[in-house]
Amino acid sequence: MKWGSLLCAYIKRRTKLFFGTLLILLIFSVVCYLYGYPLEPLLYASFICMFFGFLFGAYDFYCFAKKHFALQNVLQSIEAHLGTLPSAGNLLESDYQELLHMLYSKNCHLRSLADAREKEMLDYYTLWTHQIKTPLFAMRLLLQSDSLSARELEQELFKIEEYTQMALYYQRLESLSSDLLLKEIPLSTLIRQAVKKYASVFIFKKLSLTVEETTETVLTDEKWLVFILEQLLSNALKYTTSGGVHIYAISGKQTTLMIEDTGIGIRREDIPRLFERGFTGYNGRMDKKASGLGLYLCREISQKLSISLSITSEVGCGTKVSLTFPAHIQLLD
Repeated sequence: MKWGSLLCAYIKRRTKLFFGTLLILLIFSVVCYLYGYPLEPLLYASFICMFFGFLFGAYDFYCFAKKHFALQNVLQSIEAHLGTLPSAGNLLESDYQELLHMLYSKNCHLRSLADAREKEMLDYYTLWTHQIKTPLFAMRLLLQSDSLSARELEQELFKIEEYTQMALYYQRLESLSSDLLLKEIPLSTLIRQAVKKYASVFIFKKLSLTVEETTETVLTDEKWLVFILEQLLSNALKYTTSGGVHIYAISGKQTTLMIEDTGIGIRREDIPRLFERGFTGYNGRMDKKASGLGLYLCREISQKLSISLSITSEVGCGTKVSLTFPAHIQLLD
């Protein structure tokens, strides 16, 4: 800001004080005139007041300009840090500075969350890009081979569809609360939807599937709960090479859905971290294609739906996953 503009800003800021001083001098002059005091002492006193008023105004303008330039320096570096603000001249300035510090801290926190979220998304889509290459490469090899197997091609295409679906649900996770449509749904209907999707995988891997009939009804969101069931079935199929999967419901004050498999199991030390984002554990490191996001998404969604999700397992003895539905649902933001 140029000095002329700065002076205009200062005068505008002190307009009330200036007119207030003139009003006091005017009242003083009128009273002296009415009482018949000589004019010369009045003019002399007024001149002295104006002289010292000018000195005070010059000093006050200097302080005003100094504070302005200090704030301009803070403004130029505020992207990196807030910097040192000029000392507050009064209570209101102190309040404004406190408000500024609070807003700056809040902004830094929000930016940190946004940066972390952006990094998570970048990491995930980097991993997703590498994951999607594997089934695409396998399909290319199958198409080039003489013994073309439609069933094997179907399985690789199925993997691509799964990876794509997970990416879409991962994107929607942040706005999940606004995407929920709660209603009473028969549990058997939800199970059939999830099982139907993986029927070809059960056949391809020659695994058995046992689904016990249930008449239980749960209050939930159909789309998101089916996604959870699909992810749990996907994990069961991924780490099961013989035997099969058993699905049944336990009735009581609360309904619990159980999904048991006869897979390779999970090491005890890995179980507490299964729902962490990006954690693959020993089995995931052996698989080399695990993203560590399936169970993370299941936990995040189940918490939003007030569903209790837990896993018990033992190496070589399979895995049990339980989904306990609440009697009265309480949505979490």
